[in-house]
Amino acid sequence: MNNIVIDASSIIAVILGEPERKRLIELTAGCNLFAPSSLACEIGNAFSAMFKKKRLGLRTVLTAIDAYEQIPIQFKDIDLKLSLEIAHKTDIYAYDAYMIACAVVHKARLLTLDKDLCGAAKRYNVDVLEVKI
Repeated sequence: MNNIVIDASSIIAVILGEPERKRLIELTAGCNLFAPSSLACEIGNAFSAMFKKKRLGLRTVLTAIDAYEQIPIQFKDIDLKLSLEIAHKTDIYAYDAYMIACAVVHKARLLTLDKDLCGAAKRYNVDVLEVKI
């Protein structure tokens, strides 16, 4: 299966050059990358949180967004009913459920660095690519 749903944690690790970057790129090479259309909102929210914590400045974030825009991701609309069923069943927020629903609908594996999302996806029988560095 060459379809992978990639979440914000994985994207941010790649575009900011985090230690997991190399392994994430290896895992996704030659694969079709999918994400719910909400991904940009999640990335924006994560960066705004980093602003508040004084972790990153605007220039760094804008450069990272340029890199993000070069990643060939196919954005997909989400099935809201399925997503909310997943959120209810696995006790997670809707944004995380969108990732799982996207993986289910597109018969894809999920790539995330978020341990809670990883656990919820496994509970919902979604194949998760785990990153070990």
